[in-house]
Amino acid sequence: MKHWQLNKEENGIVVAVLDKAGESANSLSAEVMAEFAQILDQLDVYPPTSLIVRSGKAAGFIAGADICEFSQLDTPERGRALVERGWTLFNRLAAVPYPTLALVRGHCLGGGLELALACRYLLAVDEPGTKMGLPEVMLGIFPGWGGMLRLPQRVGPAAALDMMLTGKTLDAKRARNLGLADDCVPPWVMEMAARQLLLSNTPRRPLPLLQRLLGGPLKGVVASGARKQVAKKARPEHYPAPYAIIDLWQKHDGNALAAPEVVDRIIASPTAKNLLRVYHLQERLKGFGKDSDFAAKHVHVVGAGVMGGDIAAWCALRGLTVTLQDQSLERIAPALKRAHALFKKKLREPLRVRAAFDRLIPDPAGAGVAKADVVIEAIFESIEAKHALFRALEPKLKPTAVLASNTSSLQLEDLRTVLEQPERLVGIHFFNPVALMPLVEVVAAAGADPAAVRAACAFVRQIDKLPLPVKSAPGFLVNAVLAPYMLAAMRAVDEGIAPATVDAAMLAYGMPMGPIELADTVGLDIAMAAGRQLADGAEPPRCLQERIARQQLGKKCGQGFYDWSSGRAAKSTAGNIPAGLAERLVQPLIERTARLVAEGVVADADLADAGVIFGTGFAPFTGGPLNSQKVQ
Repeated sequence: MKHWQLNKEENGIVVAVLDKAGESANSLSAEVMAEFAQILDQLDVYPPTSLIVRSGKAAGFIAGADICEFSQLDTPERGRALVERGWTLFNRLAAVPYPTLALVRGHCLGGGLELALACRYLLAVDEPGTKMGLPEVMLGIFPGWGGMLRLPQRVGPAAALDMMLTGKTLDAKRARNLGLADDCVPPWVMEMAARQLLLSNTPRRPLPLLQRLLGGPLKGVVASGARKQVAKKARPEHYPAPYAIIDLWQKHDGNALAAPEVVDRIIASPTAKNLLRVYHLQERLKGFGKDSDFAAKHVHVVGAGVMGGDIAAWCALRGLTVTLQDQSLERIAPALKRAHALFKKKLREPLRVRAAFDRLIPDPAGAGVAKADVVIEAIFESIEAKHALFRALEPKLKPTAVLASNTSSLQLEDLRTVLEQPERLVGIHFFNPVALMPLVEVVAAAGADPAAVRAACAFVRQIDKLPLPVKSAPGFLVNAVLAPYMLAAMRAVDEGIAPATVDAAMLAYGMPMGPIELADTVGLDIAMAAGRQLADGAEPPRCLQERIARQQLGKKCGQGFYDWSSGRAAKSTAGNIPAGLAERLVQPLIERTARLVAEGVVADADLADAGVIFGTGFAPFTGGPLNSQKVQ
């Protein structure tokens, strides 16, 4: 066989090792699954005492189905055939008379988890890369190879639906605690533990009675609650897949073949095509920096404000040593407090939290500059202050270090004039909140050293963010397209449309947050400054000028367009949304995006769509602003 290896041990255990030819990660292509069917044919003739399924890749267990095959689903028949292939094969695996075990080390996603669920036992290897989940909903489809049937049986319907409807993943310990994995063990004992678990012939632990009731007589209650939760975040006309998952579980026990019309509708939907496009755009962003062998061990951040402190915390979370510089320990303390909260939320285990916190070192004197592989300036937006800082930093830098600015409003060409080697300065522009926003703009001024830009992209990937190369220009890409969009929204308020109605129109369009709430969150003074820079000299909206005159600057002051005294925007009930309002408000964003492509600020329309989706949350189901226009 091309992709599988079979090894029979003296005790009669057969080990099936998947090592997909020509790929760094395993995926379940038609060829891989056909070979697995051949394995089951052989084992029908010569039954083993038990079967272990494992990966031959260092990268993980199985990443899921072969995404490239999804683009070939151009007819309903092909869509149904794809579902039937996995459903039938994994049902066959689940029915074999001998014990089976999936040894899961590294990522185990989508069809990979559905294969593991079809085994009697699932043994998870406890290491950072082990993640299990059914993220098909993120591609606008559903887990049709048995995941909707077997995951609720393992972990209970509420936890299973939460995973399937959000695409969440579990690490090894959480998988064991939920009942998804029978056990989790460290890598050095996994071989022995797998064989012991198989030979024990221990029955799987049953679901508690309440969970069995929720998956039986009370199924309708669970489904109804799930629909209400989904409706808060996704409209069925925009994202049909989560609603299909609930219906298929409730009415057909997860068997999509029992409802072929649902299969046809989902696979043929524009959302599935556009979310598949978004997936490929994301993979393209991940490719930037791969042509550089740059790898950072030490990062030095200057400026412990919200952005600088949170950048430092994120880098420490991702395993790097970080020194954080500001004028005093008192200025650094709030950043350390926020970092500790982030580490507790993300890492959970006290020892891992402590280790991350130990990697984040307060450094008022700036001693870390000389050791750092990446130095990021994140002080306030003053060209004079940044000039003074760069003069002090440059003589201390290692020759191979990346020197970067997180500026969002100043030109790199103006900042680098004080440097002996101006070509080494790049922009590494994060978005707020750093921990949530996946995109980072990597900014190159004219004449920038290409090696420094590639190294900056490699660093962004190293800390698990998506790098988007852009040229130096006012607002780069993301802020440049947001400014005319937010200004158009405020002009609608000037026309007498209530802020809550404006926001409701854009939420209905598919935006994650309304533009008025976004302006309040960013800060109305910042929105005014950005507008002056990016609005081509147009007069600021009257409603914005009035609030700034009253020092009502948004969330940070407790009052802007909305009252924020409770920590959340207190919105009145939205009125009737005027016809075409959303399209009118989003048009300036689309036009500015097209203009930036034409001007070469971003290389092409696909990258522009990727940047606006991952940098602003622009409705992913559209495939991006320029794609949405193309589709129309």
